[in-house]
Amino acid sequence: MRRYAMNAALLVAVGALGAAWTRGEPAQGGATITGKVKLTGTKPTNPRIDMTEEPACKAKHQTPPTAETVVVSASGMLANAFIYVKSGLPAGAKYQAPATPVVIDQDGCRYKPHVFGLMVGQTLEIRNSDPLLHNIKAKATKNRPFNISQPTAGMKSNRTFSAAEVMVSLECNVHGWMNAYVGVMAHPFYAVSGADGSFSIPGLPAGTYEVEAWHEKLGTQTVTVTVPATGSKTQDFTFAAK
Repeated sequence: MRRYAMNAALLVAVGALGAAWTRGEPAQGGATITGKVKLTGTKPTNPRIDMTEEPACKAKHQTPPTAETVVVSASGMLANAFIYVKSGLPAGAKYQAPATPVVIDQDGCRYKPHVFGLMVGQTLEIRNSDPLLHNIKAKATKNRPFNISQPTAGMKSNRTFSAAEVMVSLECNVHGWMNAYVGVMAHPFYAVSGADGSFSIPGLPAGTYEVEAWHEKLGTQTVTVTVPATGSKTQDFTFAAK
């Protein structure tokens, strides 16, 4: 009975893997690229945002808000860098977009998050959490641009992208300081550096990849990274202040 149960479990696992191959879905790898993004040089000062004419938004900020152009920690770690696998994945590999939507919220007259990623075909849920008019304009070039108005709090709208594009700029025509950026990917191997500059891209199969780090002001850096079948590979990025 025990041998039969083991064989049955093995058949189920093999059957599931075979079904994945039939659908063109690659097996998930066991490698992870981790690292940190750092800024060298004099830390820039982001300009203050005057929300005097929008008291409902101003009240949501404990301190005067500033632009999020270059967000750097006291130790020089850089947030909001978009890191992704640019090339090297198996030719013809197709990846299923998650059913869970990615949410961008207009809250306190800011887009939250400021930099993020999603997959081709994955739903982008756009919310308005402010009691005033917002609109979100996607300045895409490989995808169809859109411009959505949301005049009241609690409104939600959904959009999807049909092609990979790094990056799509998002802005509000009502409040000129509001901007965000989304990386649209055909695969799930991307990340955004956090407040401590760290990022992690898991699930990669063994291989050699071209990995790029993008920043809205500081430009891009591209490196070659070779990862084993399992385990982690560290790859840091350093940008110079401009």
